[in-house]
Amino acid sequence: MSEGRAQRYPVLFVGAGPGDPELITVAGRRALEAADLVVYAGSLVPEEMLGWCRPQARRVSSAGMELEEIVALMVEAHRAGQRVVRLHTGDPSLYGAMAEQIAALEERGVAYRIVPGVTAAFAAAAALGLEYTLPGLCQSLILTRVAGRTPVPEGEGLAELAAHGASLAIYLSAGQVERVSRELSQALGEEAPVAVVYRASWPQERILWTTAGGLARAMEAAGIKRHALILAGPAVAARRAGKRPPRSHLYGADFARAWRQGREGKEP
Repeated sequence: MSEGRAQRYPVLFVGAGPGDPELITVAGRRALEAADLVVYAGSLVPEEMLGWCRPQARRVSSAGMELEEIVALMVEAHRAGQRVVRLHTGDPSLYGAMAEQIAALEERGVAYRIVPGVTAAFAAAAALGLEYTLPGLCQSLILTRVAGRTPVPEGEGLAELAAHGASLAIYLSAGQVERVSRELSQALGEEAPVAVVYRASWPQERILWTTAGGLARAMEAAGIKRHALILAGPAVAARRAGKRPPRSHLYGADFARAWRQGREGKEP
């Protein structure tokens, strides 16, 4: 197969979404339907997601594979003119180790493209009926994690981030729940409401409401040790309390006259 033919099929980094096969994007689904090789993220991607693939497509779990093995597999198939999909859970730009794979492909002159996906923070918010950005309360969302095998840079400690008063979606930290509880309690107070969403959008999805101080005990009692997103902050607290959110300006009459119409009173 010529190099020109291979370059017509760039390696696709596809976000599988949070788990529900229906939550993959249309572009992601089409990539899977056309793929000759799918290298997917092991137990993080449900088997049902691979149902979008053709029967003859080769499916390889990257669980247990090292970076060099993954790259070599993708490069070999790409150079043979095959359509290659690297299927990441959620969105590949977030905690997906995509950058190092891209760097390796660039070193080898292999074309690639990224198809974004729905990250778990949004599936968790959907499960809770939660809006992260409430007028007059908070207008920022921080996606973060606590230090584990991967360190966290100075200035990105959870207590420091929580002190900003933004909504927090804490990834990859169920195994460090004592630390999460301690730092959230330090910044928000021990009684601050916290939501835990286990396997958001999966059939096994579970929602756990607790407090910053009681987080570790609640998760231990529920048997939740991984695959969980921890949410905190003012919007989470307001949702837990059942507070009616303040009205935004978006649908106010004044906003409509000033922003929804063109300069001469017509829709832009």
